[in-house]
Amino acid sequence: MLSAQVALLRRRATTVLAHMPPEAIELGELFAAAGHELALVGGPVRDAFLGRSSADLDFATSASPDQTQAILARWGDAHWDIGKEFGTIGAKRFTKGAVPEIVVEVTTYRTDEYDPASRKPVVAFGDTLDGDLSRRDFTVNAMAVRLPDLTFVDPHDGLVDLASQVLRTPIAAVRSFDDDPLRMMRAARFAAQLGFTVEESARQAIIDMAERITIVSAERVRDELSKLLLAPSPRLGLGVLVDSGLADYVLPELPGMKLAVDEHHRHKDVYEHSLTVLDQAIDLETGPDGPVPGPDLVLRLAALLHDVGKPATRKFEVGGTVSFHHHEIVGAKLASKRLKALRYDKETVAAVTRLVELHLRFHGYGEGAWTDSAVRRYVTDAGPLLERLHRLTRADCTTRNKRKAQRLSAAYDDLEARIEKLRGEEELASIRPDLDGAQIMEILGIAPGPAVGEAYRFLMELRLDRGPLPPEVARDELLAWWGTRQS
Repeated sequence: MLSAQVALLRRRATTVLAHMPPEAIELGELFAAAGHELALVGGPVRDAFLGRSSADLDFATSASPDQTQAILARWGDAHWDIGKEFGTIGAKRFTKGAVPEIVVEVTTYRTDEYDPASRKPVVAFGDTLDGDLSRRDFTVNAMAVRLPDLTFVDPHDGLVDLASQVLRTPIAAVRSFDDDPLRMMRAARFAAQLGFTVEESARQAIIDMAERITIVSAERVRDELSKLLLAPSPRLGLGVLVDSGLADYVLPELPGMKLAVDEHHRHKDVYEHSLTVLDQAIDLETGPDGPVPGPDLVLRLAALLHDVGKPATRKFEVGGTVSFHHHEIVGAKLASKRLKALRYDKETVAAVTRLVELHLRFHGYGEGAWTDSAVRRYVTDAGPLLERLHRLTRADCTTRNKRKAQRLSAAYDDLEARIEKLRGEEELASIRPDLDGAQIMEILGIAPGPAVGEAYRFLMELRLDRGPLPPEVARDELLAWWGTRQS
């Protein structure tokens, strides 16, 4: 069975490689003419066996960075040396084929090792392709195709592991992860991207060495976590992080949720509930022309972290029930703190934090009719995150009680319908007071200052409560408010 799968992968790769852009073959010829080796390596080779092609190609070479730069300057329409200290030179070439441009990165054969006292890898250049491949993270990424003759190189049986859907290190896992601890995060990421399992010795090495991830910079850890969450099956990768203990160092709030029994006394804990919400949120992402094109990092982070405040707010009530009062407020603060520690950008931190804070706002809508004022406030508070909030709130329903699930879904359908109705009657997306700052100062006869801001906020509250008002009504209300303020 395995041999048949390997044969199938070989046929797929042959088809993909047969359609490799002639410009890539030409590049191999240029390196060979200069007396250097060039081989396609890593993800593009793996993906070729999976039947996928790519316009972004990674190569390894025996040439030095300076020699590589000279060749790429002749081959490409543009080239750059931003990664030269790590041995990498990039280039772009425009084509007349189906793919409008080819982007390549060519890296001198190398090894990466970490200085125990440093967060940055130490780069040492190597001299053979086999040596370069032995330092790759996993055997499925340690295959190569020599150019220009398209000779397949697989010294570590990566093709067999690809057919078996296993993540195994080319050298002893302990040594591999000691050289570059970020490879432990990559194991989780590839589990999410490819659906592969981590081979036992690699899995055990991650468990034994998880603490070593702390020498890696927060930015590099963040990038791997983001790739994991944007993959087709984040749950698989998150499971690797939690089960191995890696999450204790990179996202401790995630395994921490295993401690909290959810308020409905289901068999699953808050951790499992959060993974289910993540899965359901992903299912609610839209295509590229929809309001929330997937994969959406903000929505996925918010779904994963929406209940992160529950362990800290858990309280056992009289009668055996469990409550988590204000866990959305506590959770928003915890999510913000963790995302900042992982060096996420300010916009992502703010958006995820706001969604966590708002995720319970809808609850209670089905029990009593919201006023138009409450609907306006819901929309205004969500702002540009409204479509994501719609999806997070719907995904947060994981009850097995079909009647309750249908009731919640119908209630949210009703809320969305009311939002659309009000949107048709009012400018919900950009609610403003009925009078602007200049009008406020003219009516009240005051100069710019704090009082103008107070008046503006009063009119904003009035607008949310009563909807759009005629200017004369807004003027009368403003004067009445000003009179009470002056008395």
